[in-house]
Amino acid sequence: MNKTRIRIISSIVGIILLLAVVLAGNLVLAVFVTLLALIGIHEFYNAASNKGIKPIRPVGYIWCFIIFFAGLHTGSAALSLPASVHSFALALFVTIIVLFSAVVFSQNKFNINDISVTLFGIVYIVFLLSFIVLTRNLAGGAFFIWMIFIGAWATDTFAYFSGILLGKTKILPVISPKKSLEGSIGGAAGCIAVMLLYGVIINKNGWVGDGIALYHFVIIGAVCGVISQIGDWAASAVKRFVGVKDYGSIMPGHGGVLDRFDSILFVAPVVYFYLKTIIHL
Repeated sequence: MNKTRIRIISSIVGIILLLAVVLAGNLVLAVFVTLLALIGIHEFYNAASNKGIKPIRPVGYIWCFIIFFAGLHTGSAALSLPASVHSFALALFVTIIVLFSAVVFSQNKFNINDISVTLFGIVYIVFLLSFIVLTRNLAGGAFFIWMIFIGAWATDTFAYFSGILLGKTKILPVISPKKSLEGSIGGAAGCIAVMLLYGVIINKNGWVGDGIALYHFVIIGAVCGVISQIGDWAASAVKRFVGVKDYGSIMPGHGGVLDRFDSILFVAPVVYFYLKTIIHL
């Protein structure tokens, strides 16, 4: 079986699994995203170890369960913003104390690079992935959450085919030699088109009350079309720095969790904050 066929089959299985998870409700999604975070941060720490860095892994793994905690607080039980910020600040403060204690009392086993990468992995993976669950917790979140995956995967798909058909101008030859300016523009345009189509479907079926003005979907599509590619390039920059081709091999034809969700890490907060602060859901 060739690589393309394996990649297609893997994508179909992944979409079916994702559909089942999202439709199953908030708690199941929280469990699923928590598992993704655990695998993703494990992949990230493994990649960092190629550079001789020794992340304090248990700290990062424990942080992943904050995503599950966020999934428990939905509807009337949702945490207020001040309470959420307070809880996050407290957890971050305790983490900083623990990490520096490891440096101070480990007899030179850990250093500032080790705890910096440990903390960066938490912010990069756990914090950003948590916005998938937070978006699902919004009113109408069962429909809005798909905007995250549209924002990431529509961009990736259109960028790929635009690059193959039209790509001539290299945009980031050092970090990602195959990426082209034409592919990048095609990815953003494709994201806008698919996001707008999804907005039409949402409004036509009355899935979110009185509906949402379509220009919001155009704006979200445009922002996601750019931010999604930055997420992809950021992952490539990290992999190039640590000297790995893929973060893992858990997804046949796609690599690891971070290889498949690198764009989603950046898109999820965009969708959440736009819906929360601009549309005021």
